[in-house]
Amino acid sequence: MFQIGDRVVYPMHGAGVIQAIEEREVLGNRKEYYILKLPYGDMQVMIPIDNVDDLGIRSVISPDRIATVLQVLRGKDQPLPANWNRRYRANLEKIRTGDVFEVAEVVRALVHRDREKGLSTGERRMLDSAQQILLSELSLADGMEEGTASRLLTEALA
Repeated sequence: MFQIGDRVVYPMHGAGVIQAIEEREVLGNRKEYYILKLPYGDMQVMIPIDNVDDLGIRSVISPDRIATVLQVLRGKDQPLPANWNRRYRANLEKIRTGDVFEVAEVVRALVHRDREKGLSTGERRMLDSAQQILLSELSLADGMEEGTASRLLTEALA
């Protein structure tokens, strides 16, 4: 169970800080919820405590794992399906895992594909979303500013 102040990752949304634990009634059911504040987009999310495992909520990586994430970003691309739809689904599945290294692989693959052939509108949105998820976790992992995290990401992908 997480506590107020814990830094956690909510797959598909990014990293945030648990601001409160509240009991609320939603559709006639009383449940306890984590109130998660996501710094990017200034969004608050209510997460039912009893669904945390199903949703893939996990703690933010430790600062010493940032170097490994940057290594993944600098790494070689794995071949992706040529078919846009299959490629999109494969990348979406990686993002849904909530694993920071899988998200980094998606960012790397899409950035490289953009440089080589360009991206469709859907893949461009996916890249923006994956980068935001990755930036939120990197900045919360080490307490760095968004600009610093963005520079790290850009340098690793150069």
